[in-house]
Amino acid sequence: MTPTAPDIDYSALSRQIKAAAHKLGFADLGITTPDLSQWEPFFEAWLANNYHGKMAYMARHGHKRTRPAELVPGTVRIISVRLNYFDRDAAHPVRILQAPERGYVSRYALSRDYHKLMRKRLKQLASEIETLIEQTGLAQSFPDPHWRPFCDSAPVLERPLAQKAGLGFTGKNSLLIHPRAGSWFFLGELFTNLPLPIDAPVTKQGCGPCQACLQECPTGAIVDNAVVDARRCISYLTIEYDGVIPEPLRSQMGNRIYGCDDCQLVCPWNRFTVASEEPDFAPRAPMDNAQLLDLWQWTPGDFYRFFEGSAIRRIGFEQWQRNLCVALGNALENKTLSKAILNALDATSPVSELLAPHLKWALQRHRAIVDGTLCPTPYFRRPGHPNQVRQYVLPPRIPVRAAQRRSKIDP
Repeated sequence: MTPTAPDIDYSALSRQIKAAAHKLGFADLGITTPDLSQWEPFFEAWLANNYHGKMAYMARHGHKRTRPAELVPGTVRIISVRLNYFDRDAAHPVRILQAPERGYVSRYALSRDYHKLMRKRLKQLASEIETLIEQTGLAQSFPDPHWRPFCDSAPVLERPLAQKAGLGFTGKNSLLIHPRAGSWFFLGELFTNLPLPIDAPVTKQGCGPCQACLQECPTGAIVDNAVVDARRCISYLTIEYDGVIPEPLRSQMGNRIYGCDDCQLVCPWNRFTVASEEPDFAPRAPMDNAQLLDLWQWTPGDFYRFFEGSAIRRIGFEQWQRNLCVALGNALENKTLSKAILNALDATSPVSELLAPHLKWALQRHRAIVDGTLCPTPYFRRPGHPNQVRQYVLPPRIPVRAAQRRSKIDP
């Protein structure tokens, strides 16, 4: 007998949806409403302070970011999922940050473009839910369910939605943190008109007195609790920003050539990181351990060919060269290295308008090392600003002397 609408057990359907999500590889799934009214003043203040920098798209679309039902009319529930991406087999992040001749790429970008994988997986989840709807008889009383997947590709405030759905709390670094899994995961959403039962939100902020991310951000981009000034953030500067990087910030960027993970690497909660089981998140060699001078020799063709299917590809070769140039300009370890870098930089041709000021800056620094007017600065080898944080917290089974627990916060 097909159940009528009042007989449908939505709670059972919700449990089945969560089981289906886990089979698809998602680490967690939560369900919430599209009401983000409590976050709207925070987001508007962030925009008013110009903390979004030149990301003009953040200010577009009116209130659609904070009012999801305006983005997708008819939405009554948002299914939020998370997918772990930290790969334990990648070269050790701290060792890369301590090696001036190597380039650091944010862990999320070492593999296949996550946008594509997440969207595909979300569509698979929607298909699974449609099958469950048929099996439960819901299709008889709810014949037109709507689904729309999102993953960091539309005006969606993913972290507030995930917090409301019970997937974690917003840390002082502004990232979503799960108290038993840390923050190394992607978020995605399914907007739907299906009136599923909602999950309890996370209401407790779990950072306590810890100030690690605020204190150790290389450029001081975290200006308040959960407030990031993108204009100072290395991830913004190396990915979203396509202009000339302000000179005072260049020396603080170290060897980070695409993104930055320091506010995660210093977070005590990430000692609970759960490693990814997703084969597509395995790092592409040699990007987890690449020599800067080797990358500098790439042609535009090399860049676009190697990064086919990678999130890095979208910044383009010119911006990639700019990032490499800043990292090379910070590799002031010794005269031998400076001479090798000078030879490579001097041979650069052609030099774009964007690259020119960064190239001039890097050449001046290394010439000063070679002629003795500037002392080598091996700050990559020892803890301390501007390029190396004092203490890192890393997941288990990744031994390194630089990794130390720095908090008494309990899960």
